[in-house]
Amino acid sequence: MQTYELIAPCHFGLESVLKREIQDLGYEISQTEDGKVRFIADAEGIARANIFLRTTERILVNVGEFTAVTFDELFEKTKAIDWASFIPEDGRVWVAKANSVKSKLFSPSDIQSIVKKAIVEKMKLQYDTNKVPETGAAYPLRISIMKDKVTIGLDSSGESLHKRGYRTDTVKAPISETLAAALILLTPWKKDRILVDPFCGSGTFPIEAAMIGCNMAPGMNRSFLAEKWTNFIPKKCWYDAVNEAMEMMDDSVEMTIQGYDIDPGAVRAARENAERAGVDHLVHFQVRDVKNLSHAKKYGFIITNPPYGERLEEKEALPALYTALGERYKALDSWSMYMITSYEEAEKYIGRKADKNRKIYNGMLKTYFYQFMGPKPPRRDKEKD
Repeated sequence: MQTYELIAPCHFGLESVLKREIQDLGYEISQTEDGKVRFIADAEGIARANIFLRTTERILVNVGEFTAVTFDELFEKTKAIDWASFIPEDGRVWVAKANSVKSKLFSPSDIQSIVKKAIVEKMKLQYDTNKVPETGAAYPLRISIMKDKVTIGLDSSGESLHKRGYRTDTVKAPISETLAAALILLTPWKKDRILVDPFCGSGTFPIEAAMIGCNMAPGMNRSFLAEKWTNFIPKKCWYDAVNEAMEMMDDSVEMTIQGYDIDPGAVRAARENAERAGVDHLVHFQVRDVKNLSHAKKYGFIITNPPYGERLEEKEALPALYTALGERYKALDSWSMYMITSYEEAEKYIGRKADKNRKIYNGMLKTYFYQFMGPKPPRRDKEKD
C-alpha cells in the first residue's frame, strides 16, 4: 500500500509526548519540529492516527512542499503537484487556513486564492474538463509557509481532534482534551494509582485519565472528514481501526479517579460529560472546596488546572486559593502534584519550589506545568494491588 508523510500538530512543548504515541502505534517518525511531528504511514495509518492519537489536534496528509518567494512561483509549484492522486474530479477543495512566518509571501487571503486557482487549473487538465464541479466530498487544505518554505497539508480530521464528542457541557476556561491527555501522559500516573483533580471544572482531566486507564481510543465515537475519501482511503481502513479500538478497550478495569469543584454546575456538567464519554462508572465527581481536600491513602496524584486569574477581580483571590492547595497537598502523605497554570506566583503560595517546571503554550497563553514529585510506592505495595 502507498505511504504518505503525515503531519500531526500539537501544543508547543509537548512534541515528545506525541512522538512517543506515534511510535507506540508502530509508525516511523520522519521529523519533529516546534508544535508538530511528522511520520510515515499508509491509508490505514491515516484512519488509525485519527482514532488512536490522544495529543494531536489533527492529521494532515503532506501533499507537497517547495520554496516560493513570489505568487507566480506559488501558483506554478502548486499546479505541479499531482492533485488527481488526492482529489477526485468532483471533490470540493479549498484552503481552510493559511499562515506565514518570516516569509516574503505573507497575505493569507492571497495565498488561499492563488493556491485554490492553481489546483483548479491542474484538475481541469488532469480530468480533461472545462469546469470542476465540486459537488463531492470535502478536501480542505492547510498551508504553512515558514521562511519561504511552503507546506500544503490535506486535513483528514475535519473538526479538531480535541473534540472527542463527550464535552458538550463546558465551564469557564476549560482545558482542551488533547492538552489534558498530553499532561497526564507526561506524568508517571498509571491506572492502579489514585488521581484527584480538585479544580475539575467540566471534568476533562478525570475523563481523559479514565479513557487512558481503560485504553479507550479517543476518536472511536466520532467521525472524520477522510471517511469520505474513498478515492485513496478504503472504507475498510476505518472499520478495521474501530474494531481494533473496541478490542483493545477494557472498561471493566477498577480505578480511583476523583474530580472536585466548588461550583455545583461544573460538577453536574462533569458527570454528564463522563456519561457521554462512557467512563462515568470509572470516575467520581463531588462538590468540594479545595480547603477540604484530603485522602486516606498514600502515593496518589493531584493533576489539576487551577484558576489563573485572568481577570483582575479573580487575581485577588489567587494567593488564598494557591495557599490552600499547598497546605492540603502538604498534608497528603507521599503524594505527587502536577499543575498547569499561568499564575507566576504559584510556587510562592504553594509554599514549595517545584521539582520540575515545563513551559507550555496553551494557545497564545504561556503557562507552566509544575511538577511536585512524591516518592515511588514500595514494590511490595504494587504486588498487593
